[in-house]
Amino acid sequence: MAEALADINAAPLEQAFHLLNPAARLAALFRLAREEDLGQAGDVTTSALLLPEAVVSPGVAARQGGTMAGWAAAPALLAAYGSVATIEPLIRDAAAVERGEAAGVLRGPLPQVLALERPLLNLLGRLSGIATLTRRFVQAVSGTQARIFDTRKTTPGWRGLEKYAVRCGGGFCHRLGLDDAVLVKDNHLAQVNAAELTAWLSERLGQARAEHALRFVEVEVDSLSQLEAVLRCPPGIIDIILLDNMAPGDMIKAVKRRDEVSPEIQLEASGGITLENIARIAATGVDRIAVGALTHSAAHLDLGLDFEP
Repeated sequence: MAEALADINAAPLEQAFHLLNPAARLAALFRLAREEDLGQAGDVTTSALLLPEAVVSPGVAARQGGTMAGWAAAPALLAAYGSVATIEPLIRDAAAVERGEAAGVLRGPLPQVLALERPLLNLLGRLSGIATLTRRFVQAVSGTQARIFDTRKTTPGWRGLEKYAVRCGGGFCHRLGLDDAVLVKDNHLAQVNAAELTAWLSERLGQARAEHALRFVEVEVDSLSQLEAVLRCPPGIIDIILLDNMAPGDMIKAVKRRDEVSPEIQLEASGGITLENIARIAATGVDRIAVGALTHSAAHLDLGLDFEP
């Protein structure tokens, strides 16, 4: 998978969706969604009311403005429900939707549409909320060289979908899991003698590159002295250095030192990133900013299914 994901951030949005969300995985995820919602008895309310099988066409309406995401996954959701209903997106993924605007149309027999209503709105609302928040972070660093990246702080089972939503908002994918990239963090280094850090990293990371197809190799540092040790590793060993919870003043020094010693290495800021401080962090000259809030703190975009009276 690592090789397939190597260019995921350069891939067109539709291709990125399929790389992040293999069909078999989506089918399994949405099968679970169907089972937890319909159980063994199905929609007992609709069954009890003996509602007609008439074809209806309710619109997916935006109760607030934002950035759409999730339409790419909707066909797999309908397939998991065995539904003959169809989806017509009116506002494509990654595009802006205004409050009161119709984002799409769900068309099919009334009982099927009612069964699909909540899972579809859950899907679109969750992913559109992530895309909307990501867009705000991207806009906050406009005019700088910094790019916004997600993290592994995602909903279990939904990682590929949520990372796709980040792409819809203009952000980029960090590692997808523990298997496609190396990220050496403080807990990995806790037992390593500081004086031996350069040699230890050079040996271990060089071996990792030889044994695995990796998208990148990254090392976390929390001080300028650690940065110096990592910068002394041979060229080609490390792609990215993560500056963990560093003050902006130290980030400026880190950028200057990187430029002097290893300009090919990218610097990534992480830890405590908010919409209020991200512009200041981007102005330090870092190349990347990782924001866990994109996926762990995004509010759903308020969407509803509107039936004609």
